[in-house]
Amino acid sequence: MSATSDDARVTEVTTAVEERVRARVITDDPLYRAIPVLLRFTSAEPLAVRIVFPADLSPEGTDNEWVFPRALLEAGLTAPTGTGDVRVWPCGRVQAIVEFHSPEGVAVVQFDLSALRRFLRRTYAPAATPAVEPAGEHATR
Repeated sequence: MSATSDDARVTEVTTAVEERVRARVITDDPLYRAIPVLLRFTSAEPLAVRIVFPADLSPEGTDNEWVFPRALLEAGLTAPTGTGDVRVWPCGRVQAIVEFHSPEGVAVVQFDLSALRRFLRRTYAPAATPAVEPAGEHATR
């Protein structure tokens, strides 16, 4: 008998967490603009989160997706963090600011802390982590 058997092989299942939230683009205008934003996490990239802005905000007319460390988002909910393209900090007791830097300029976006915390909590839920099962198991279900 060999050291490896069919039971020793595993299949990794990728899961995703997506949450649609409302955010506010902060500008010099006293009236803020609320926008729909998609927060995304996949177990295939367990250290990253994605924030996807709608196509109508992009000069190219395509969704604008930012990928950055999940730890950066999490740390920024309690203290200012980030020195690169993405910076996050709490804004009062119920909001957080995420600042995006690109060659085209800077976008400052305000989120409700509760929405970001809920999303992060879901990314750590057991269903969001890779499930490993013996090979062949999925075929019998």
